[in-house]
Amino acid sequence: MSPTEPAVGLTDVSMAFSGKTVLESVSLDIAPGSVVALLGANGAGKSTLIKILSGVHTDHGGQVRVAGEPAALQSPLAARQLGIQTVHQRIGEGIVPGLTVAENLVFEELAQRRGNPFLNGAKLLARAREIQAGLELGWSDALLKRDVTELGISDRQLLILARALATRPRLLILDEPTSALSAAEAERLFALVEKMRDDGIAVLYVSHRLGEIDALADRLVVLRDGRLTEDQAKPFDWDAALRAMLAQAHEATTARPVRDAGPSREVALSLRGVRLFEGRTPLDLDIRTGEVTGVVGLLGAGKTELARGLFGAEPFTTGAVELDGKPYTPRRPADAIRAGIHLVPEDRHADALVPGWSLAQNISLPFLKSFSRLGLVNTAKEDALGRDTIDALGVVTRDEHSTVEELSGGNQQKVVVGRWLAETPRVLILDEPFRGVDIGARRDIGRRARALAAEGAAVLVLSADVDEVLEVADRVVVLAAGEIHLEAYGEDAERDRVIQTISASV
Repeated sequence: MSPTEPAVGLTDVSMAFSGKTVLESVSLDIAPGSVVALLGANGAGKSTLIKILSGVHTDHGGQVRVAGEPAALQSPLAARQLGIQTVHQRIGEGIVPGLTVAENLVFEELAQRRGNPFLNGAKLLARAREIQAGLELGWSDALLKRDVTELGISDRQLLILARALATRPRLLILDEPTSALSAAEAERLFALVEKMRDDGIAVLYVSHRLGEIDALADRLVVLRDGRLTEDQAKPFDWDAALRAMLAQAHEATTARPVRDAGPSREVALSLRGVRLFEGRTPLDLDIRTGEVTGVVGLLGAGKTELARGLFGAEPFTTGAVELDGKPYTPRRPADAIRAGIHLVPEDRHADALVPGWSLAQNISLPFLKSFSRLGLVNTAKEDALGRDTIDALGVVTRDEHSTVEELSGGNQQKVVVGRWLAETPRVLILDEPFRGVDIGARRDIGRRARALAAEGAAVLVLSADVDEVLEVADRVVVLAAGEIHLEAYGEDAERDRVIQTISASV
């Protein structure tokens, strides 16, 4: 590889799932000895790009080059053999329960049978010491002999990183690497990234923490809706980067609401002194009936913590919440549901849908008491609800008996929204409701949220997408690191001001 040859390059790389494009003609060169930051909101295509480079997704268009030569990354092993190592955000995917810490450190060598295929005992422990020394972890032999599940999350992440570095990769991909690290551990990582750059290793650094990117990266690129929308060298123009990530205009999801000049309706939920993150300033927030409150913030801003706290999934530990003027202290989701507070969660696959169940069954799930007598489900009533949801939200499906796997992503999202409208809520919380759905589904969901507010409910929409929030909300709240930085109605909540507030909160 010549000094000017990229360590890894992409040319017109595209990817689609079930006919939906998730990456479109992405071209990117990553030079040796450089730190390139990849920035993008949830659903922008970052994970897909990482999986292509890691050899997980192989059925893509375009070309990947390694050291200037076309490369077929047909498996994660093939990617690693070509010098591409990835430290994934989901730490559990990188460790093997039941093996010791030492065995996990040398696992790739054991799996590939490099050197002595019977590496064990003293030799295995010695090699594990060498690998962990690369990060100066200082783990004792006693710790190296323990089951890896005894390690905390941050130590597991450091283990995976040390193992990746043991091969001295050509390209190291770090996906949200500090998400589970303490400040001291993060500082150690930053020093290591700088050393890797000095040693000629290329680093693709994926993070929502803009301060880290500003300190570490030589260059930043932005993905939005599967396309590269920004490419900057240092010093970075953060306003331009955030606009490219958050506020590229697209077709409206629904008619822009007519906003009041300020608060005039009764308060449904009142939060006082609620702390979303340890060490951050507690927040006060009122959520009013008859309006849509939009909370916008980057990943890690505290949106999901706010939603789950109100729903009783992760109860707040500080402050006080009132519902219609009375104390509200849900300890579990069932308490919230009884109080008329419904949540459309961020991850519909993990938290909302039951695979193999029909559309009607998924919708009726939280309210089975209303559909049952003497332990038997009234399937006719359940099916009728399924048909009503199909009609109300325009779900594209064969009928109410279709399994959720048969539906597109946008129609799955409509099913989740429809579930929580099966019984009229006092408060409806929508956490990233438009993620991964097409413009038609966004329009239908946005229209239903507006209609519900018009009927007297309080609606809370949380999203990292500025446009999505502006299109549906009466009031806009900017959240960053668990703190409110802006709360505005009408013209005071125009796009430029929202983006500038997010940029200033970095």
